[in-house]
Order: sequence, then C-alpha cells, then structure tokens
Amino acid sequence: MGAIAIILARGGSKGVPGKNVAEVGGKPCVAWTIEAARASSVGRVVVSTDSDEVAGVTRGLDVEVHDRSPELATDTARVDDAAREVVHCVDPDGAMDVIVLLYGNVPVRPAGLIDRAVSMLDSTRCDSVQSYAPVGKHHPWWTARVDESSGATEPWEGAVLNHGVHRRQDLPAAYVPDGGVIALTRRSLLLEIEGIAPGPHAFFGRDRRGVLTGEGEVIDIDAPIDLVIADAVLRQTVG
Repeated sequence: MGAIAIILARGGSKGVPGKNVAEVGGKPCVAWTIEAARASSVGRVVVSTDSDEVAGVTRGLDVEVHDRSPELATDTARVDDAAREVVHCVDPDGAMDVIVLLYGNVPVRPAGLIDRAVSMLDSTRCDSVQSYAPVGKHHPWWTARVDESSGATEPWEGAVLNHGVHRRQDLPAAYVPDGGVIALTRRSLLLEIEGIAPGPHAFFGRDRRGVLTGEGEVIDIDAPIDLVIADAVLRQTVG
C-alpha cells in the first residue's frame, strides 16, 4: 500500500505559544516528528502549516510543505479537515491508500510506533489505528464530581466513590489516545465509508483499532511543563 504521512503543525497555540518550533532536546519540536516520519516505512512526508517558522524548519529538513488555508488553522478547526485538504492537494489521483496523521507537537514517541500502526492497518484491513497509553492513576474509576462551593464529592458514575478500589494495581486496564500516531485508510479519512454517523470522529471509520504504548512513552506538548519533561527525556535519550 502507498502511504503518506501528514504532519499537522499550525502556528497558533493558546496553551504554549509557538510550541511547534520551541526548542526541545536541542531541536525545534516539530523536527522530532519529521525525523520519526522519515525513519518509518512511509514513503512521503508532508507538513501542513500556516507558520513561516514551521515551514522554514521543514524545508531545512528537505520535507514537503503544504500551506494550510487560514480557515483550517484556527483553534476550532478540525484536524481531519486539515488532513483532507492536504490529500486533495498533493494526492488528487488517490495513489496513497494509507494516511498517517502525526502531530508536530509530539516530540517523544517510541521507535517503530508509526510502522506498528501501519502494519496493523494493513494486516487487519480495518479503517483506522490509533495509539493508546495506559491512564495510570488518572483512571475513570477514580474520577469524581466535586461541588465547587461545598466541596461535597460523589462518584462520576456508579454509587460508590472510587468504585471501592483504593490500589492502582487493582484497577482494570484502561487506555487513552496519546497522540503518538493515527493511521487510517484514504476512504476513512475522506468519509467514504457508508453508515458512519456524522461527527468529529467520523473519519476514524467503523472498524477502529489501537496499538499500545507504555506509560510516558509518548509526550505531547499541551502545557509549558510538557516542554520541560520532553526536553529532559530527549536529552537523556540522545545523551
């Protein structure tokens, strides 16, 4: 199957301004994702951005740049819309069967993760594969509602706080999407699979699967502290 990696790296961010070009581990953040994509079996890599700074880093690494439309570079724009714009522009004839979506603000992901997702997509013939990490101590069973005025607590669901479980080791396995990789078929991204309810996750298709990562193996930059953690991890890894 032909595959293309689309790296999404817009210029704006309220939580961490300029995070895609912020230095982490001695490189601009987006450079780590570009290098991960180029180290995979994916044949073509394109960075979608509205930022001149991101484009400069990308061209410096000899990777294609797609100039994202302004309306797809806002805080409310959906990633699948941005990805579809790239596909329609750079692959209008449908030569690429597999689309790999990567976020430029994820500088830390385990080696081989991209290929694992693509391999599962190929072997199972599913619609999409997403990476998931264990939730750890932030388990849904330990989620509660807290009254802001009185401080009274009650379970988020069920009748017993913490589901009666007080040791992390006794919690059932639960996972959360970690942003490491999304691999999906062209038909799924282009919303060509019939019978899928409309919504922000319709582009995942019907048969959705997951590859697992270890706790802390993927770090995405959503807050300033994430830059500090990612920088420490990468400097230790490359050091």
